[in-house]
Amino acid sequence: MRIDILTLFPDTLGDVLSESILGRAQERGYISIEAHQIRDYTANKQNQVDDYPYGGGRGAIMQADPLYRCWEAVCDEAGGAVHTVYLSPCGHTFKQADAIRLSKLDNLILVCGHYEGIDERVLEEVVTDYVSIGDYVLTGGELPALVMMDAISRFVPGVLNNEESAEFDSFHDNLLEYPQYSRPEEWHGKKVPEVLLSGHHANVDKWRREQSIIRTAKWRP
Repeated sequence: MRIDILTLFPDTLGDVLSESILGRAQERGYISIEAHQIRDYTANKQNQVDDYPYGGGRGAIMQADPLYRCWEAVCDEAGGAVHTVYLSPCGHTFKQADAIRLSKLDNLILVCGHYEGIDERVLEEVVTDYVSIGDYVLTGGELPALVMMDAISRFVPGVLNNEESAEFDSFHDNLLEYPQYSRPEEWHGKKVPEVLLSGHHANVDKWRREQSIIRTAKWRP
């Protein structure tokens, strides 16, 4: 899978993309992630990408043409129009089901907005999905893009060593994940539940299912 990020601040993505699961997945060729500087596609010497909003108002608006040129270049390289997500508070809230759906694509473009917004005309022309990671406002779309890439990549075949890790994480079957324990068996006077030491897999599975239901009812009913 290839993910292209269209952004004004590609350097802010570097460390996260090169570490942990995302870094290993790229090294092994399961996913490819490329950040593109929108300013490189301007037609003026100042590399200006913003201007005042028609109708008045605060701040500036990202112009249509630089973003479109950047998007077009990525699509040309991909051999056709690519599924494009605009990270925006106006979008529907990103869910686990979205991560699974998007992970099945061969190519994905994530558009990171800035300023007071982006010229609506280019959004109408290039955007497939409008997605938000929550009901709050951030400075730009780079952090949401990182969140989405991390969640999506977990469902790309080969990225996780254990394929079941993604399938049975929190939100599988609309339930939160059950409590987890490791050595030692007793810590600060608290013991690991006996059922997890029993070796009886059916009872362990039943206990985990019950705990997932209890946690979901308590924390995310």
